[in-house]
Amino acid sequence: MGAEFKLQAEQLRVQRAGREVLAGVSFAVAHGEVYGLLGGNGAGKSTTLATFLGFLPAASGRVIVNGLDVRADLVAARRAIAYLPEAASLYEHLDARENLRYFLQLAGVHGDEADIEAALDRVSLGADARGLRLRGYSKGMRQKVAIALALLRNTGILLLDEPTSGLDPTAIDEFHDLVRGLADAGKTVLMVTHDVYGACQLADRIGLLRSGHLVDQFQAPAGGRIDTETVHRAFSAKAAA
Repeated sequence: MGAEFKLQAEQLRVQRAGREVLAGVSFAVAHGEVYGLLGGNGAGKSTTLATFLGFLPAASGRVIVNGLDVRADLVAARRAIAYLPEAASLYEHLDARENLRYFLQLAGVHGDEADIEAALDRVSLGADARGLRLRGYSKGMRQKVAIALALLRNTGILLLDEPTSGLDPTAIDEFHDLVRGLADAGKTVLMVTHDVYGACQLADRIGLLRSGHLVDQFQAPAGGRIDTETVHRAFSAKAAA
């Protein structure tokens, strides 16, 4: 795997509670690419993200972020990543701007008011909603604030954990358009999901994970999308195996 890759897993093995959760997983994500790691519950998707973030140690193999071995240089590797969990931990009693100011300050990142407004513009959060407390937000609106925070952190790599779970179809389409635009602008995206259709709509490549093994990979054709039926058949066959 070469230096052009921003994320790399090399023969990654991870154990939890004495059980092997990842069993020799290898894949790489290139600059400006959206890679979808697809699998059912318990496949090892979230474990893969946790290992890239340095929350779980590898029993063997390694993970590399932006050319840095996570085990050897954890702090620098984390600085290169913005992570969007399935349920972003934002403060209900603060509005969108206040949340962004607070979390940027915690991260030691300078973001002036113009930067904050530009990020909220980019994620299409309505101007009338920005001064409202988050307790009245829909999940799609919360996701927009979380993505705006990731943009303001100005990292080149995004890790997304089931990012469209619980969103309505319109919000999912908006999210896909946003992430596609970020990748086209040079961001590297690793998204874990169980949504076959969403992965095929968005990803340049998909890796199919089952019981800790990467069992198949799919590549989008030039100018096109990965075929949903092909991936669904593979997903269903592996799930039934």
